[in-house]
Amino acid sequence: MKRYELTKEQWERIKPLLPPEETWKRGRPRKDNRTMLNGMLWIVRSGAQWRELPAAYGPWQSVYARFSKRRDDGTLKAVFHALSGDADMKNLSVDSTCVKVQESANGGEKTADKAVGRTRGGWNTKLHAVVDGLGNPVEFLLSAGNDHDSVHAVELLEKVRIRGSAVLADRAYGARAIREDISAHGASYVIPPKSNVSDPWPVLWAG
Repeated sequence: MKRYELTKEQWERIKPLLPPEETWKRGRPRKDNRTMLNGMLWIVRSGAQWRELPAAYGPWQSVYARFSKRRDDGTLKAVFHALSGDADMKNLSVDSTCVKVQESANGGEKTADKAVGRTRGGWNTKLHAVVDGLGNPVEFLLSAGNDHDSVHAVELLEKVRIRGSAVLADRAYGARAIREDISAHGASYVIPPKSNVSDPWPVLWAG
């Protein structure tokens, strides 16, 4: 279990970003924030179901409830953005990948945006991400799995301060609108043109 847990240094860094542990309410004391967060990390890094959470982290229902609360109140997003502030912004990479979801994930309200779409492989969610030169995530968003890789590229890059950066991506991101948006924000792009484009652009590979 320890390999999935936060080190002392990591915990001290994010501790101030979490809500106070003491609620001053009667009843059984809650598990502390660090234990709960380590339980969440065990789940996401092991890929196991919530019911398989080791008892050392507390009842899985309690850890899941804490996870849902911190997800919905923006705490986990605040932690993510605080940590991503250390990114190596010289070279940024943009790409996406599909994550298979269960059919039950598409239930509920029909009008809700659940970022789920049907592909040839079944129901999928597509994760679009920007990572820094060390491969650490800087920003991300979710969309339906049947969306094209490049559809959300501009929206995603708008969330990142890319001025002075070299933005690396594969040929799927070579649309003029994407390249022009990158240039307009003071960044350069390293995106090879497709073989069938009529006006290929030069590519200066980042060093």
